[in-house]
Parts: sequence; C-alpha cells; structure tokens
Amino acid sequence: MNEELTEEEMREALFGNAEISAPVSSAPVLKMTKKKGPKAFTPRLLVTLRVSNEFEGRTFEIVHEADTLSTLLAEQEATKAARKKFRYVEVLTVMPM
Repeated sequence: MNEELTEEEMREALFGNAEISAPVSSAPVLKMTKKKGPKAFTPRLLVTLRVSNEFEGRTFEIVHEADTLSTLLAEQEATKAARKKFRYVEVLTVMPM
C-alpha cells in the first residue's frame, strides 16, 4: 500500500465531503464586571510595632492590619510598610482581630 495521497484526498478521508468553511471571526470581547456578593470573613491580624528614626531616641507605637492568618507574613508586611517612613522598626505583638 504505497499509495501517494494528495492533501485533498487525505482531508476527504478524515473529514468526509464537508466543505471547508471560511475562517470564523472572533466575537468582540466583552468586559465582565464581578458582582459583589455578601462580604466574606477576611482573616486579619493586628501587628503592633515600635518605630523610630533615631537610634535609642524617641519611639512611637503604630498598629498595622494584615489580611492574612500567617503571623510571619503579617510581620513582614508590617515591617515593610513601616520601613518606608521609619529607620528602626521592632515588632512588639501580633494578635488576631
């Protein structure tokens, strides 16, 4: 069976005698908006920090709210936010809300 088949004959064998239609144009993409349902419970942790711009100088205590259950991630997020304004940052407590 060393028959050489043309492309048309192969297509006919695979798909039958169906006519090949023109390429289908894609439908316009619609912007979908999410419907806001009832607000689910969001886990939050309160991180208390002691911050200062002077070494062993005047300190302030600030509270940061983190939307996570991981205390490590909450500490990292709070420290990163506090470092934008203060040079020295110390984590005091991490408590659930």
